[in-house]
Amino acid sequence: MLRLALTRYINNFRGFSREIWILTIITFINRAGTMVLPFLSKYLKEDLGFSYNQVGTVMMCFGLGSLLGSWLGGKLSDKIGFYKIMIFSLFTTGILFFIIQYVTTFMGMCAAMFGIMVIADMFRPAMFVSISAYAKPENRTRALTLVRIAVNLGFAAGPALGGLIIIGIGYKGLFWADAITCIVSILIFWALIKEKKKEPAKEDKPAEGTTKKRSVFNDGSFWLFIFSSFVTAVLFFQLFTTLPLYHKEAYNLTEFHTGLLMSFNGLMVFFMEMPFVGYFERKGVPKIKIIIWGALLMSLSFYVLVIHLWLGILLISLVFLTFGEMFCFPFSNSFAMGRAPKGHEGRYMAFYTMSFSAAHIVSAKSGMEIIARWGYNTNWIVMGTAGMLSVGCLLVLQRMLYKENT
Repeated sequence: MLRLALTRYINNFRGFSREIWILTIITFINRAGTMVLPFLSKYLKEDLGFSYNQVGTVMMCFGLGSLLGSWLGGKLSDKIGFYKIMIFSLFTTGILFFIIQYVTTFMGMCAAMFGIMVIADMFRPAMFVSISAYAKPENRTRALTLVRIAVNLGFAAGPALGGLIIIGIGYKGLFWADAITCIVSILIFWALIKEKKKEPAKEDKPAEGTTKKRSVFNDGSFWLFIFSSFVTAVLFFQLFTTLPLYHKEAYNLTEFHTGLLMSFNGLMVFFMEMPFVGYFERKGVPKIKIIIWGALLMSLSFYVLVIHLWLGILLISLVFLTFGEMFCFPFSNSFAMGRAPKGHEGRYMAFYTMSFSAAHIVSAKSGMEIIARWGYNTNWIVMGTAGMLSVGCLLVLQRMLYKENT
């Protein structure tokens, strides 16, 4: 029985092209090397002596740069191809990480963080388009999941390695580590993966009752999907902003215990997400239906936190949130990519990644503000209700898609 289960698990990782495996490896190297980000606020406060307000402003510049970079990356991927954008983005980001360690003024750091994130986040939509190009259509959702697993493993390894580097040689070592891993990962990509020539975009046959090809700007169904993705991302990012503070203030947990809960989230994703994706694909379950269940589970994960009676509630909430994440994100990625007409993949994926960049900014600011004014329970109710709003929008989207296809 154990051998059969192991075989089935391994089978979920079969069928990928060589290029997809190389993309997965360089994604892991790059994300494991992303050591500055978890410690950025501490670096700004402790090493550079910035005030809390200044730290918040720098982080805002970080988020705005991410938004612009995501949009540029998608637009340019459609214009000149994902391959060139990926190489330019990671290589230039590596060079900028070498330089940014010498920026110590407040205005200089605002400009530097905005600039580096514009360049760095051009990579994300281009990388999604590359998966679309190198993966077989039937493997696309699993390929996205494979890369997501690499991201999760990289983020799990990065902060631990970063902590050791800070202890050993200080914060400056983080910038060197980030720079080297960006450059090494993209050099591996350049050496082992050849550019896939972009096929001329054929004009899609217009849908019945329409006279022109669908554009991202007049695709109402897609914008409703983007709004729902933004809301679920706001909920998910609470895991890294308000929830660690809640662990300490409500249950007196140490950073070690919070780290264990975070690791549990990562391990669940690592062992369970790919089998789930493989199962749903074999059964032919519609993507939108799985995303709806994911949004519902995320919403429930915050409502249960209101029951402040038992430490185990934190674990129950985390299980709901993790299952919601596993149901939402891989299929949302795949839905956004599949929605794009030929030749417009970059633009669609740009707006999808921008929804996460915007959510990163809104999640921390809104959560902290609600907690400061009305307390944690109010924040959990607001987040849970926002999740239910997302579920409602997705149900409307499901009906819109049904009408499109009939």
